[in-house]
Amino acid sequence: MKEKTHPEYHKIVATCICGNEIEIGSTKPELRVEICSACHPFYTGTQKILDAEGRVDRFQKRYGKKNK
Repeated sequence: MKEKTHPEYHKIVATCICGNEIEIGSTKPELRVEICSACHPFYTGTQKILDAEGRVDRFQKRYGKKNK
């Protein structure tokens, strides 16, 4: 590699607001994140898909496959 072209690489601990800490590599000396895999609803299984007022059915009727 050429000298002085690449930023310095650090081993750091990324901290989430939920308290989870993950050791990663980064060019920044410190990293704080708002959401991580330990508190994200998709990964924890608490995500809810709401079909308010039948929007999915209405979409399927308008743009779904049509029978000939």
